[in-house]
Amino acid sequence: MATRARIGIQNDDGTIRSVYHHWDGYPDWLGRALRQHFNTVDKVNTLIDGGDMSSCYTNLGFNNETRETTGPLYYSERGENVPAKVNTNFDNYMQYNNASEEFYYLFLNDEWKCYFLRGEMSGYPTYTEQVIPEGDL
Repeated sequence: MATRARIGIQNDDGTIRSVYHHWDGYPDWLGRALRQHFNTVDKVNTLIDGGDMSSCYTNLGFNNETRETTGPLYYSERGENVPAKVNTNFDNYMQYNNASEEFYYLFLNDEWKCYFLRGEMSGYPTYTEQVIPEGDL
């Protein structure tokens, strides 16, 4: 079973551009992978430019074959066109739950923040900020 997540970056105008991430979205893995491998605005933007993905850091392909390099496994590699989404602000980003995402990551002020979606109250999701563990993968 997947631990679904959304990876986003806040733009200067306050909008948030984000993509869906399917596997291992919990902070112990995805949070650490983002902090270790996607830790600048340019690297985050490049990651998000590829669109929705199975994993941001893997050496396995969609048929479980070993790939020559380790990196993102985008859905576009299997012919799907799933570009980044743009939300108007933080609240709108946190309310966008297209694929039952549990964790939301946001690159803001040169650091990663992680939020766990707790469910809905009165039609609005509630979330809590999570700690991304220290250390490399």
